[in-house]
Amino acid sequence: MLKLALGPILTYWPRETVFEFYQEVAGGPADIVYLGETVCSRRHELRLSDWLDIADLLAESGKQAVLSTQALIESGSELGTMRKIMSNGRFLVEANDFGAIHALPGGTPFVAGPHLNLYNGPSLAMMAELGAVRWTLPLEMGRAQLSHVLQDGPAQMETEIFAHGRMPLAFSARCFTARYRNLPKDDCQFSCLEHPDGLLLRTRAHEPFLVLNGTQTQSAGVHCLIGEFDQLAAAGVDVLRISPQSKDTARVLDLYDEVRRGTLAPAQARMRIAPLLPGEACNGYWYGMPGMTQQEAA
Repeated sequence: MLKLALGPILTYWPRETVFEFYQEVAGGPADIVYLGETVCSRRHELRLSDWLDIADLLAESGKQAVLSTQALIESGSELGTMRKIMSNGRFLVEANDFGAIHALPGGTPFVAGPHLNLYNGPSLAMMAELGAVRWTLPLEMGRAQLSHVLQDGPAQMETEIFAHGRMPLAFSARCFTARYRNLPKDDCQFSCLEHPDGLLLRTRAHEPFLVLNGTQTQSAGVHCLIGEFDQLAAAGVDVLRISPQSKDTARVLDLYDEVRRGTLAPAQARMRIAPLLPGEACNGYWYGMPGMTQQEAA
């Protein structure tokens, strides 16, 4: 049976909202939960000690808690936090840049995150030699390319795919949310708190285009592979990652769980999940098409 993973919260939520969210997650169907700030170190609602407390809560509930590192390291303080995460000695870690891997104590197992740009079997073999026990596909990798990668990769490593959520497309040293309000990055006034699902950017024709999330750019569409369950299992995927959204994450997880248990058909789940999404559904990358497109499941 495919495992369900809940990815790290990519947007910025108030402290109490985060704690209440993970209290609910602890009683839900997710097998794996990724924790921590992966986008911007100025988001100070929670400290590392808070994330460790949440990890303890989830572990007591039978979940595998994983501490994720920031994808773009720009300062000495961010480097120090990353090193503390990688050497925590209690929980599995997800490395989102290669500096994090180099900070690991020798032989420590880790998850190779989606921002490491692993596109071939030899790269996966190298990760396995360094201690990786699971890897996450780059967002734009489709089923055809995945098949070739797994043919040449190590058999013992789990494969995870970003299966649901607005896709994190790029990172920048500039904070676009602060820029939108004509604020400097160092005095952003924590503007991201006003946009719990990011700030939608439209084209001149008023079509949804991208979502601004501080230093991260996301897709406006919501990548959703709930209708492709059979294809995912046949392709060798072991874990489906669902990215948190400010509303209805628990219901989204429940729908994925119903499909994997065989109590709900993927086509029905696709229809039921549509009203819960903060944007239009898309799945083009899985089919080797532009990511913003929606393809019908074969």
